[in-house]
Amino acid sequence: MAVNRKTPPRSSFLDKVLGRLDRLDSEGLQSVVQRLARERAFLETLFNSIEDGVVVVDERGRVAYFNAAATALIGLPSDGAEGEPVERFLPEFDWKNVLAQDCAGGPTVHRSEFEIQYPRPRYLRMYAAPLDGDAPGSSGVALILHDATEARQKTSEAIESEKIHALTLLSASVAHEIGNPLNALHIHLQLIERDLRKLRLLHGLSPDGVTGRTRDRSARSGGPATADVEEILVRTEGYLGVAKGEIGRLDYIVTQFLQALRPTSPRLQTGCLNDVVRETVELLRPELENRQLTVQDNLARSLPQARYDPAQMKQVFVNLVKNAMQAMSKGGRLTLVSGVTTDGVWVSVTDTGSGIPPEQLTRIFEPFYTTKQKGSGLGLMIVQRIVRDHGGRMELDSRVDRGTTFKLWLPRAVRPTHLLPEGAKVRASAA
Repeated sequence: MAVNRKTPPRSSFLDKVLGRLDRLDSEGLQSVVQRLARERAFLETLFNSIEDGVVVVDERGRVAYFNAAATALIGLPSDGAEGEPVERFLPEFDWKNVLAQDCAGGPTVHRSEFEIQYPRPRYLRMYAAPLDGDAPGSSGVALILHDATEARQKTSEAIESEKIHALTLLSASVAHEIGNPLNALHIHLQLIERDLRKLRLLHGLSPDGVTGRTRDRSARSGGPATADVEEILVRTEGYLGVAKGEIGRLDYIVTQFLQALRPTSPRLQTGCLNDVVRETVELLRPELENRQLTVQDNLARSLPQARYDPAQMKQVFVNLVKNAMQAMSKGGRLTLVSGVTTDGVWVSVTDTGSGIPPEQLTRIFEPFYTTKQKGSGLGLMIVQRIVRDHGGRMELDSRVDRGTTFKLWLPRAVRPTHLLPEGAKVRASAA
């Protein structure tokens, strides 16, 4: 991106010196050199005190000067970097394009944004200004490197907050407009189910619809006509079951929606996360056994206490375990592991499913984004919100065709006291 700029004013001191350079004697030259040395020291102190990185690149694309901030931002070594190609330290920097714009001349400043991985992942905003101003040709460029990582993160958080706010405003009307008709449908389906039972009794059929006894009764009570009635009833009861199942699924989605967008503050209690995990597994064990999935319990024998809301944390583990179950086919394995760090406790839930492709990992916690055919896309959003409200964090590791691991960390109820080594105490007291 090219930005118009004005030519900076020149130093009045340097203009005066250049204007009378041929008339200076040895003392005058010595005074000028001393003055220039002081200005150089002043400029170096100034450049090294600013947070942005400054790198001067000559016309061949080699580093001619850099300040202290540049060493931290892009890993320039304090010794040996001068004279080296700038692309060695900034492979993301499009030097050829900047050089072409500089050679063409004109009032332009090149602006670009890119990510770097060394010395650590950062998001940089860079300005490249020609050293010779608007003149054609090239005598090098000055690069100003600004660390925009935190600003970008805040922007992402602000966008996410706006999304949540918009969805929150929508949730009340959605809950009212969908919830009430669902309740009405559910009541009327119950009435239909009651009338079907009455029809069975009127025709002398089994009220539970068991086929063996039904056929015997139908043969005694009315022959083929009664058998036809039974067939219609069985078919209608099947339709009724499908309708009730779909209403239940819609009701679950609305409930998830409201839980995601109308969060309640956690009621913190002190306890062991292992207990919540085991309670969740027992709750879902019938479904686990029905899917023929095995559970591998590698929870730590002794886990420090943490502060959490038991109901909300159970909701977290129900979502994580159900996600793992739905990702696996029969014969899969669910692995539960817990452990401790210096200031917190963690629990991981691992499946042996198909994994999540890399391009989907960044969107997995977004509202309404799901990789499942019948998913609401709200479960993981709720999980992340609850964990954040508890002062914790979530980690995700997934490999295609190998499985996925969700790991959550919560702070300990009582933080451990870090003591200095005995020798350090002695030196501190001696000092």
